[in-house]
Amino acid sequence: MSGLKTGLGYIKDSFSQILKGFILFMLATSGLGLAVFLRYLGYNGDTIAFAGIILEAIGLILSYILLRKYVTVKEEDKEKEQKGKGKFK
Repeated sequence: MSGLKTGLGYIKDSFSQILKGFILFMLATSGLGLAVFLRYLGYNGDTIAFAGIILEAIGLILSYILLRKYVTVKEEDKEKEQKGKGKFK
């Protein structure tokens, strides 16, 4: 029983990460869902492609905003890059 309690505690602690993962999944699959829906409504390929490109661009921007803190360069890495930049002899 304590293993189940521990597992539920882990899920509770990482709920924000689970929510971010779900949002990223929805952003990744939204273009396909929109294309299928518009095709069902009878729109032509040009309209479907334009709407899909716009939706995927919005999805990329939102994904960048969500993942921005994971791709920041640490100060130590910047210092190493600056030290490595020198003239070759």
